[in-house]
Amino acid sequence: MVQRRKDDESAKLGQSLGPPATTPELREQQLTALAYDLVERRLREGTATSQETTFFLNLGTQDKKLQQEKLRNENVLLTARTEQLSKNDRMESLFEDAIKAFKGYSGEEMPPDDLYDA
Repeated sequence: MVQRRKDDESAKLGQSLGPPATTPELREQQLTALAYDLVERRLREGTATSQETTFFLNLGTQDKKLQQEKLRNENVLLTARTEQLSKNDRMESLFEDAIKAFKGYSGEEMPPDDLYDA
């Protein structure tokens, strides 16, 4: 049986990363994927540390899954609130325009600045 050299193994891990990342976010994803691959290999070989094993055991718990679902739902809620605030701002602007128009129709004298806005 032929043993692999450390250089061969390093080259293989480097190839799985692909070209260097162009942004910090992509680099973080590459390094995270590499770390997961390394720990997976250690788990399969039985050489993983207790911290590595515990980390992955915790990922599979029902509590962790519920926390992740809660975070996803909170993100959806925040997105909906943000959209609602944008819609409210737009409605406020439309109401102001309508009120200006009604004042003009009723014969009220409009300030000179408002004449150019309409």
